[in-house]
Amino acid sequence: MFRLTDIKLPLDHPESALAEAVLTRLGIDADELTGFTVARRSHDARKRGAIVLIYSVDVETPREAEILRREAEAEVDAGKSKSKRATRPAAKPAAPINLMPTPDTTYRFVAHAPDPLPLRPIVIGTGPCGLFAGLVLAQMGFRPIILDRGKAVRERTIDTFGLWRRKVLNPESNVQFGEGGAGTFSDGKLWSQISDPKHYGRKVIAEFVKAGAPEEIAYVSKPHIGTFRLVAMVEHMRATIEALGGEIRFSSRVDDVLVETDTAGVRHVRGVSLADGGQLRADHVVLAIGHSARDTFAMLHERGVLLEAKPFSIGLRIEHPQSLIDQARFGPQAGHRLLGAADYKLVHHCRNGRTVYSFCMCPGGTVVAAASEPGRVVTNGMSQYSRNERNANAAIVVGITPEDFAPYGEGPLAGIALQRHWESRAFELGGGEYEAPAQRVGDFLRGRPSTQLGSVLPSYTPGVRLGDLAHALPDYAIEAIREALPAFDRQIRGFAMDDALLTGVETRTSSPLRITRGDDGHSLNTRGLFPAGEGAGYAGGILSAGVDGIRTAEAVALSVIAGVRDASAPA
Repeated sequence: MFRLTDIKLPLDHPESALAEAVLTRLGIDADELTGFTVARRSHDARKRGAIVLIYSVDVETPREAEILRREAEAEVDAGKSKSKRATRPAAKPAAPINLMPTPDTTYRFVAHAPDPLPLRPIVIGTGPCGLFAGLVLAQMGFRPIILDRGKAVRERTIDTFGLWRRKVLNPESNVQFGEGGAGTFSDGKLWSQISDPKHYGRKVIAEFVKAGAPEEIAYVSKPHIGTFRLVAMVEHMRATIEALGGEIRFSSRVDDVLVETDTAGVRHVRGVSLADGGQLRADHVVLAIGHSARDTFAMLHERGVLLEAKPFSIGLRIEHPQSLIDQARFGPQAGHRLLGAADYKLVHHCRNGRTVYSFCMCPGGTVVAAASEPGRVVTNGMSQYSRNERNANAAIVVGITPEDFAPYGEGPLAGIALQRHWESRAFELGGGEYEAPAQRVGDFLRGRPSTQLGSVLPSYTPGVRLGDLAHALPDYAIEAIREALPAFDRQIRGFAMDDALLTGVETRTSSPLRITRGDDGHSLNTRGLFPAGEGAGYAGGILSAGVDGIRTAEAVALSVIAGVRDASAPA
């Protein structure tokens, strides 16, 4: 089997056109095509009104060896024609046809649990990282114990709606904490720019499809799932883990890690203490705690686990009519069923040295309340699979570095202090009942408070309070966003429209710190502790967090096997 790439077809091509294009490209007859499957489908919308679909397909044919040989010869001839200057007209060499061997994306387990198993590994957190760490450990026979401070996903959903509809926050069960993690209440994006030479991302996608995700996520270029579908998928994955001998305990907040120091001065994790006073023994603990577990970060810092501050971003959510974005991106073909709701990705480098960019863009979605601490307001974006809400939204954020944290504190927790300061400020500006401060873009750019809404109605619940966002973020961030919005308007006409709406504040773009680890996955100064995922500073988004969970599960498995081997070795 080989992969044929860069097959371009019109947006409304007939179903038979793809097979015909494969036959034409390969120069074979229909009876010589055993079959093909779509490996990837994307679109090129650079020419509005003439959008094309771009396919990569995996092809089976008895003439594979001949075609691969012909392609290799064409590539050699093409290289020669470029390297020498022809002195007289020559026959044009055969052009390469853009094919390659189909990559082997089969996932292979690195180990299987020993019998007997010395101690069951513990995974803290049931976000994408924790779920995939737990799932892969269970598939390898390690019967992990998975702990989450929050509730099971359906109970958690009720608590989350309690904030959105009744302004009642449960600090242990909300958008940030509980089964599925923060990604459950998001757009459910499943693409990433991480390097993935071992194709762990395919394992993530395959497990999601098994759990009930649409099969198209395996081949569309920017797959997404949406919140409601994620709920059922998370439950299915939990059932799989439990069927394999794993155990998941909700409402089980970890308040301490048990650490011993051996005679050589090396620190080793020996288990965890829970909020209810119980303890669990373990020599391998995965920290998949998410980017908002601030009390856990503080506990780890107090216990001497190595942490370091890292850059992240802060900003505001912006809302536009989704129809405006669709028209700007797709022109007359806006609304086509294969295109869906249009998205965007924007970047602007400011005169003050800051970079402003769009983050977590949610086509046809809503802005949601994402606070996890009382007396603070945080925004995030969410979409359903259909992406059919009236507004598009995205965070417009400014990159900040640990040097910016100095006015708020020092050490690895200073970024958290910055977040808390501006989230508390947003709570005050919103009136003190979890409503969010908001402002029309036209007023924001002119430096005047908003007193009434325009054509863009806010989707944020519990609601917004209009005013002046100039005091909702540091001055350098406001200055940078004011410069960036007109620049973005030159890329998407109408982006800086007067009636577009800004809502604040967006502070949880990524973890404000990193729990440092070595190449073997262990904490740099505490053996047996495995920092992982977004909260530890090693992922950003559902797919990359799932991938890091798989890597971490493998590191735990290899460590357990090595420990058993060392223990059984003759003295």
